[in-house]
Amino acid sequence: MRWGVLLGLCLAAMTGCKDKNPVGPGDSPSTVVFPVSNVSYTNHVQPLFNQACNYSGCHDDGAHQSPLKLTSWGNVVITLPGIVVPGKPDASDLVLRIQGTVGARMPPGVNGLNQNQIDGIRAWIVEGAKDN
Repeated sequence: MRWGVLLGLCLAAMTGCKDKNPVGPGDSPSTVVFPVSNVSYTNHVQPLFNQACNYSGCHDDGAHQSPLKLTSWGNVVITLPGIVVPGKPDASDLVLRIQGTVGARMPPGVNGLNQNQIDGIRAWIVEGAKDN
């Protein structure tokens, strides 16, 4: 089931998302800077998703091909099991996709998230993926 969801997300992302906010080499589609620890969903994670994942309509609440909605903590952690596994970033499909470990690296475009942002998502998940 998990790989089926992942494959579906990959196909939807490749066919349904349009990069409306292209960035240059070395740039992230977001200005969010994460702390090393005590990552806040409200102050860091959701703003990153808003800037890097929802702007193009790929993962907002609108009608589109991707079933993944990155618009609330519940959508990210609860709605699609396996997207985020609290305490286990290497078992979380979200981390695998933003790192480019599995499937096309997300978000699509010239570059993905920068290392600070990837490390920040990983830290948030290690810290329990809290709704804080």
